[in-house]
Amino acid sequence: MSIKSKERPIFVLGAERSGTTLLMAMLGQHKRISVPEVVWYYPRFRPYLHTYGDLSRPENFRTLAEEMVFGLKTPFWGMPVNPATIVDEIVARAPEQSFAGVFAAMIEKYAEHEGKPRWGEKTPHNLYFVKEILEDFPNAQFVFITRDGRDACADYLESSFGPTNIYAAAHAWKRAQNAVRASRANLRIDQWFDISYEDLARQPEAVLRRVARFLAEDYDPRMLEFHQGEIARRRGQTRDHAPLGGPANPAYIGIHKNLLSLRDQRIFAWVAGKELEDSGYPADVEPLELDREAIERYLELDGRYRAASLDASDGHIVYESYNDWLADQREARRQAGLWNPESAPEHFPLGDPDEEMIAGQRAWHKWKYYFGIKRRYVSNKVVL
Repeated sequence: MSIKSKERPIFVLGAERSGTTLLMAMLGQHKRISVPEVVWYYPRFRPYLHTYGDLSRPENFRTLAEEMVFGLKTPFWGMPVNPATIVDEIVARAPEQSFAGVFAAMIEKYAEHEGKPRWGEKTPHNLYFVKEILEDFPNAQFVFITRDGRDACADYLESSFGPTNIYAAAHAWKRAQNAVRASRANLRIDQWFDISYEDLARQPEAVLRRVARFLAEDYDPRMLEFHQGEIARRRGQTRDHAPLGGPANPAYIGIHKNLLSLRDQRIFAWVAGKELEDSGYPADVEPLELDREAIERYLELDGRYRAASLDASDGHIVYESYNDWLADQREARRQAGLWNPESAPEHFPLGDPDEEMIAGQRAWHKWKYYFGIKRRYVSNKVVL
């Protein structure tokens, strides 16, 4: 099943910390384009649809809709809804009983709320699900933003989520870049468009004009005023997204020169040097090869630090707690006989060593269990 919208859907892709949020905020200021807060629907739900049973059965479809509706990091994207009736509304307006049906119903409701005819969506890890997105929305368009991987990794290591050492960060960036090679090569020029963070930061109007042409939209100068929009104002209150509080600028280009040690730059060059150069950024240090023991140590420490910092002052414990609850629900449905692991389809990233991270988790379950991390479902802080 697929949904072909009159107005082509827009998906913003890119490795985390590469400027996807900046572009999301910019596009969301366009007079015709509505872009809600980050969704994470494809990574968190699409690979696990088999765990809901036959979606043609109303009770199974409603379970999926309920988990998607209440699973947003920003509750209801700030829309004024009645929590007691919102699931009924989404089920009723879904164009089909499928994941794509719920997705379309939710995001079209948001666009309707904003009074705009076209919608876009930004989740960095959607880059692993381009094939599935096109199955669901055949006329979708993709804008991919690339940033110098060394700067993206430096930002990662400064943030309150994601990889916690240079090996893990370089691995994540490398994997993201490689994940879209086939899409970039095979999709038509009206489907895929590449931009760079550096160009967007230095010449925002020129880049946004090119993006508008690709989307077959008129350029809207309000996109340059993204920092006055609701999403940017809210995110600008957080340490991780403080730059969204003002106009685009090149201040964050080349930050790895001050934030990464020479040793870390050399490790990045060994892990992801080829992908860096393929993306147009010349390497300028000699790669430093790591042995298996060093790699395993980096991976173990990354797992430990991710879990232990979830409930820190800037941690993502609320978001992670709901992710864990979703995993619990999948297990409960297995025990109820709705699905059988032995006959489950082989959907990516199931069984992949990075499955939990690709699916949107911020820490591996085994380390959360090891440290006895307690869940938390409410917060008085900005929730993204």
